[in-house]
Amino acid sequence: MARITCDFFSEALQCSTSMTVFLPQPNSQIGVASKIKQQKQPTLYLLHGLSDDHTIWSRFTSIERYASALGWAVVMPAAGRSFYTDMEHGYDFYTYVSEELPTLAQSFFPLSDKKEENFIAGLSMGGYGAFKVALRNPEKFAAAASMSGSLDINERLPAFPRDFNYIFGNRPILGSDDDLYHLVSNIKGPGPKLYQCCGTEDHNYEANIRFRDHCLNAGLDLTYEEGPGGHDWGYWDKHIQPVLKFFEKQL
Repeated sequence: MARITCDFFSEALQCSTSMTVFLPQPNSQIGVASKIKQQKQPTLYLLHGLSDDHTIWSRFTSIERYASALGWAVVMPAAGRSFYTDMEHGYDFYTYVSEELPTLAQSFFPLSDKKEENFIAGLSMGGYGAFKVALRNPEKFAAAASMSGSLDINERLPAFPRDFNYIFGNRPILGSDDDLYHLVSNIKGPGPKLYQCCGTEDHNYEANIRFRDHCLNAGLDLTYEEGPGGHDWGYWDKHIQPVLKFFEKQL
């Protein structure tokens, strides 16, 4: 795999930002002149959690090794503490991740633009972001995955009052397009396939159970797994592997 740190200007954010990208490396013989055909790669957009950035997945997991075995590209953007939302007092991170990022990444690198070859996943805040982006853009992503996701965004308000004031201001969350429960209840058509997992010792566990039940009652195609584990990198490094297997089955 090639590991690329890509620094660029975002029109949506109106500032410079960065993403880390893994690209499959074609096999070639040293010293032999040959043309290497660039194929459009299936792509995983992999989102970080609240206190992290675009480097975190490559630093704390073996995602490069796992993706290399599949021959997939991985795009990991930076989104600050935005909850992947167009902020009331800040930047338009939802627009950036859902619209601008895929367009730019596909223009910079040989990435597929086919729905059936595009996937999005994340942990904690990123799990919420992955589900929000996929549920609001089912025409762009074949499937989405949340690991230990902060899926009941309204419930998380007391934990991050300063962040949420910047993100949402006084606008209501419940019943809006930032409310995953609202998106699930109002989705048109079959929607993206969803994969959800959470450790039984995680502080988000009960919220994940409630969201799982809501999705199943709404008739969404959701695969749910749970088991021992907390809100930590040991859990996420282990469980990104079944996430990738789930996505691979969708191809």
